[in-house]
Amino acid sequence: MFHPKLFEGRNVIVTGAGRGIGLEVARQFLDCGARVVVHTGRSKDRDFPDFLFLAESERRAFLIAGDFAREDGTRQFVAAASEMFDRVDVLVNNAGTMLGRFPAGELTDEQYRSVVQLNQTSVVEVTRALLPLLKASGQAAIINTVSISALTGGSPGSAIYSASKAFVATYSKALARELAPNGIRVNCVSPGTIVTDFHERYSSKEKLEATRRSIPLQRLGTAEDCAPTYLFLAANNLSGYITGQVIEVNGGQLIC
Repeated sequence: MFHPKLFEGRNVIVTGAGRGIGLEVARQFLDCGARVVVHTGRSKDRDFPDFLFLAESERRAFLIAGDFAREDGTRQFVAAASEMFDRVDVLVNNAGTMLGRFPAGELTDEQYRSVVQLNQTSVVEVTRALLPLLKASGQAAIINTVSISALTGGSPGSAIYSASKAFVATYSKALARELAPNGIRVNCVSPGTIVTDFHERYSSKEKLEATRRSIPLQRLGTAEDCAPTYLFLAANNLSGYITGQVIEVNGGQLIC
């Protein structure tokens, strides 16, 4: 575990924090003393764990909704988030999902645009809009969630999702070069097969079991396995000389 005051006084924004990896990342930042804007997804009107409401009542967490699949969704979210902080020390761009499995020959224009908007364009939009607040930090960190599929191409029906994650990985490397003079480090976390509702929706039990058997550590990952990597990359005293990297968290599923 990290020190409970590691991020004391630091302002953090986590998108896609209503469930899964993003929710656990938000929890661990809160446990380490940060003030956290928690992007809850399309709506705030659903069940969240008690720790979020407790942190919200203590003015340590700020729950903000935003539909990133809509072209104006990121703009509305950023406007609300910017009212909370005068600077942003850590931005975690985690929002995104596959939306469905779309065979290449059957992919519609609308499906293509939706996947790209949510997983690729929204990262650019949120990052661009928050750059003034990130620069105000003096030593900010951006951590973007990509995927093992950005390297492997994923499985059938996930071509555009996988390609959008590869875009974010390359975008992050370019940003790392460009923003270094502003004291902003940019890195990615690339989860492997992690047990969240993502795979409950898009992968069969048989597929997950076959994947588990192929992993050297012989188990699927959890959100708790992934979250510490985000905190490590966000902490300047732990990773201050690391930028432009993609950290793979997959139990050895991808060894190259």
